[in-house]
Amino acid sequence: MNQRLGLTDLPVLSPEPLQTERFTDAAKAVAKLQALYNQATQFLRANFEAVMDGQAPAGRYRAFYPQVCITTTTHAKLDTRLAFGHVAEPGMFAINITRPDLFEGYLEQQLALLIENHGVPVEVSISDTPIPVHFAMREGAHIEGAIEDRLERPMRDIFDVPDLECTNDAIANGTAGIDSQGARPLGPFTAQRVDYSLARLSHYTATSPAHFQNHVLFTNYQFYMDEFLSFAHAQVADVDSGYDAVVEGGNIITTIDGTTGGPAAGRTPQMPTYHLKRPDGSGITMVNIGVGPSNAKTITDHVAVLRPHVWLMLGHCAGLRNSQSLGDYVLAHAYMREDKVLDDDLPTSVPIPALAEVQVALEQAVAEVTNYSGYDLKKIMRTGTVATIDNRNWELREQSGPVFRLSQSRAIALDMESATIAANGFRFRVPYGTLLCVSDKPLHGELKLPGMATEFYKTQVAQHLQIGIKAMESLRSMPLERLHSRKLRSFEETAFL
Repeated sequence: MNQRLGLTDLPVLSPEPLQTERFTDAAKAVAKLQALYNQATQFLRANFEAVMDGQAPAGRYRAFYPQVCITTTTHAKLDTRLAFGHVAEPGMFAINITRPDLFEGYLEQQLALLIENHGVPVEVSISDTPIPVHFAMREGAHIEGAIEDRLERPMRDIFDVPDLECTNDAIANGTAGIDSQGARPLGPFTAQRVDYSLARLSHYTATSPAHFQNHVLFTNYQFYMDEFLSFAHAQVADVDSGYDAVVEGGNIITTIDGTTGGPAAGRTPQMPTYHLKRPDGSGITMVNIGVGPSNAKTITDHVAVLRPHVWLMLGHCAGLRNSQSLGDYVLAHAYMREDKVLDDDLPTSVPIPALAEVQVALEQAVAEVTNYSGYDLKKIMRTGTVATIDNRNWELREQSGPVFRLSQSRAIALDMESATIAANGFRFRVPYGTLLCVSDKPLHGELKLPGMATEFYKTQVAQHLQIGIKAMESLRSMPLERLHSRKLRSFEETAFL
């Protein structure tokens, strides 16, 4: 996890290191992480502000991320049903940590499991990975590119800047080795990788990562977002709903008291996002990812660092079977991946399994909302393979090749995002699912044209969204160790979820 430490003619100045400590109390360990992180970021901010105020740099200012480490010498006797909360074998395992304030509950939960399952303390100390000054700034602050002109030398001579060698998915992809300390990774993401994604989430959604909830809905139509916002405001107005706030772009917050705060977003974000919040973070976030697998990969790459408990795709699709009607639902049981954006990270030869817990929740939600059940449910919903492609105008190509492949795969629907979202959920160990709504049937002459689609949008969006919300509320009640099952874990997994 070393960053390349650039050499300059300036002495390196760092905060006085705090003592390494060992803990058998997870809350105290996280408090120590917070103290180390606060010391490091305050040091960087103070010296950056001083330099910007005209003070000559006294040296190269460098502070390091804190880290947490566990060392075991024996194999633990564990409940074999557990998918996380333990290391695979004896040895040293470590991960550097950022934003312990944001991840406080998550860190306490994961460290408590380690301490309980292995019967050894965790060690909190300073890592050897510098904190880039960009990531030390308070949320919402940024560093102008023209600052280097004021410094009269490259900023990287005075402060550390983001390093792509530390900002990658090597751990999640299973290619990370032993670090410079002889430790294997304890968590799925390095601190710089997390910081990078937190900054991207703010940029793409115009909302703070702190507002994201543990249950995330993705869609590819603003109709769903408008309906979700109306639903969210109604829930916040209901004192018995369990939801206490809704957050819109620009971090505009409407609370249960009806008060609002925060400035309006200065621009329409690339991926409009709303958060229907609960006090414990178990609410629902909804993101309009737009169209295409590139967007789907981009947003899930970043949401994954927040370690959500589940994400679902609710969108429209092309129905491929003559027996389907506009407005029918498709519950994906398998994915035909022709999106191409994840091929370098997750080969198409890797199967993306359906997750039983999510599938059952979605099917039950469809039955409850539509009042169909049992065999009658087949009238309005099919389960099967969803094909995801990267060419929205695939219909304009010569048809025999694509249609033959779709037939071979037994695909019942086609879209541009679902397989990408499912594959990235698989890759990042985030439970996933897909429920689509048939909005056109290009193989059968029913194209998505403005006049044909208007009535469909009016009648189906509200029902489809209610199904997704009911599924999320069902999954929320499920024990965490059951939802985050062993299906998503590889041979040698990180202990952290």
